[in-house]
Amino acid sequence: MNKQYVSKLAEIIKTSKSTVFFGGAGVSTESNIPDFRSEKGLYAAHQSYGASPEELINRDCYNHNPELFFRYYMENLIFADAQPNAAHIALAQLETAGLLAAIVTQNIDGLHQAAGSKNVLELHGSNDRWYCDSRRCGAKYNLQYTLSPDNRDGVIPKCAACGGTVRPDVVLYGETLDDNVVQAAVDAINAADCLIIGGTSLVVYPAAGLIQYFGGCNLILINKSETPYDSRANLVINESIGAVLSATVAEVFAN
Repeated sequence: MNKQYVSKLAEIIKTSKSTVFFGGAGVSTESNIPDFRSEKGLYAAHQSYGASPEELINRDCYNHNPELFFRYYMENLIFADAQPNAAHIALAQLETAGLLAAIVTQNIDGLHQAAGSKNVLELHGSNDRWYCDSRRCGAKYNLQYTLSPDNRDGVIPKCAACGGTVRPDVVLYGETLDDNVVQAAVDAINAADCLIIGGTSLVVYPAAGLIQYFGGCNLILINKSETPYDSRANLVINESIGAVLSATVAEVFAN
């Protein structure tokens, strides 16, 4: 690991008035949660379903073929045993110390909260929250409820109150992001003088478009591969995000 980069990042965090972290799937791969396009990602896992992930995790599939939707979703997007990794823990430590204003995440695994982070803006929702999609009901459930065979009709989770379908509180393909969450993310990024972006290729929109709202002085990119915004960054680190953030936080608190 480049210790010079770690030292520079630590100094930027210590001297910034407002730091925001914007993260993608790469933040959670070190918790053994696959991303979309890696060798073990969702694209590699879809072949036995006869459709692409965009078709399977789609509002149309949910509406017209719920058994296929839930079979794919339960087998490929639920990681109930996953634990926060070094990146999640480091970010929670920075927030506790008053050095991180917010986390904006594209992930739905809830690991930031599990690590102790409080101000987490989930652009795509969360697997920790489920609800009955009947307009007359709307009962709320957690992941544990939906995992119990007693609460499912085959693979489809059912509402204990009305018998309706219980779905994850996530944004499917064909659905729009929550306006309130997006606005909160825009406000946080716009107010930041340091934006750390990690574990994302910055090619998935509309989430990737949030970077345009950053007008601060320090843009940091931590990603194992190049991104379209590398040339605009003050610091680019192509290493493990968990290792980088863990080492950075250790240096922040060492002085």
